[in-house]
Amino acid sequence: MPVNKRSKYRGSRTCGGGTHKNRRGAGNRGGRGRAGLNAHRFAKFYLEDGGPVFGKNGFNHSPRIPVRALDIGTINQMVDELIAHSVATKDGDTITLDTALIDVDKVLGSGRVTARFNITAKAFSEQAKAKIEAMGGQALIV
Repeated sequence: MPVNKRSKYRGSRTCGGGTHKNRRGAGNRGGRGRAGLNAHRFAKFYLEDGGPVFGKNGFNHSPRIPVRALDIGTINQMVDELIAHSVATKDGDTITLDTALIDVDKVLGSGRVTARFNITAKAFSEQAKAKIEAMGGQALIV
């Protein structure tokens, strides 16, 4: 009579596992890794780790916040339309504009400036600020 299971199953094809097709792949153990976590093997992970942790590990990128920008040259070309729509005002030779009214966060420096502007915005590029002040205007940061 065999003393242990190892010698008991010597020479047996299936070693007590039923037919030879059993114990074959991951399907017989309910999947690989944490498969079936929400269906048939959930209790194991709740008891061991205090609950499952879903998702990936590693770095999390912070999403970019788009900055709505407009060139000073484009503002210079649109100035008549902005005055007509009461977005900008003209006092003598100075045009006053709040860029929040046209949904612009930053004024960039591309283009030509042919008028004196007093522009209020969240940010200005250095080139835009220099062009506005060269014409005698003001670049005010909110």
